[in-house]
Amino acid sequence: MGGSSMMSIGILILLLIVMYFLMIRPQKKREKETNAMRAGIQVGDEIVTIGGICGKVVKTKEETIILQVGPDKVKLEMMRWSVSKVVKEGPRHFDRAADDFDEVADAEEKEARKSKPKRMKKVAPVEEAPEEVVEEAEETVEEVVDVPEEEE
Repeated sequence: MGGSSMMSIGILILLLIVMYFLMIRPQKKREKETNAMRAGIQVGDEIVTIGGICGKVVKTKEETIILQVGPDKVKLEMMRWSVSKVVKEGPRHFDRAADDFDEVADAEEKEARKSKPKRMKKVAPVEEAPEEVVEEAEETVEEVVDVPEEEE
C-alpha cells in the first residue's frame, strides 16, 4: 500500500505542476502585459474600453483617463482598468523619454519662477533742478505764451 499511495501523491503533484505551467503562469504573464499597457497609455492614443467605447485619450491622470468620443468631441472620464486595448498609439508615444525630460524641466522652471518674488526696481531720489535750468524753462514758457496775436 505504501507504493501506491506514493504513486498517487506523485501524480497529483505532477498534475499541479502541469496546471501551473499551462494555466496559471500564462494568465499572470497576460495580466502583467495588460497592466503595463494600461500604465503606458498617453495623450493621443486611440483606445477601446471593456464596454466597447472607442475614443482618443486627451488627458491622463493617475487612476483615470479622459476620452474624446464621437464627432461632437464629447469627453468621458474613465478608470484606467476599463481599457481593453490600445488601437493606435499617438505621435507622442514614441517620444516618451524626451517629453518626460521636457516636462520635468518645464515643471522645474515654473517652480523656480513661482518661488522668486518680483522685486521692485530702486529709483534714485529726484534731485532738484539747478536754478539756471528752472529760469531757462520759465523764459521758454513766457516766450510761448507771449506770442502776438495776428490781426485778421
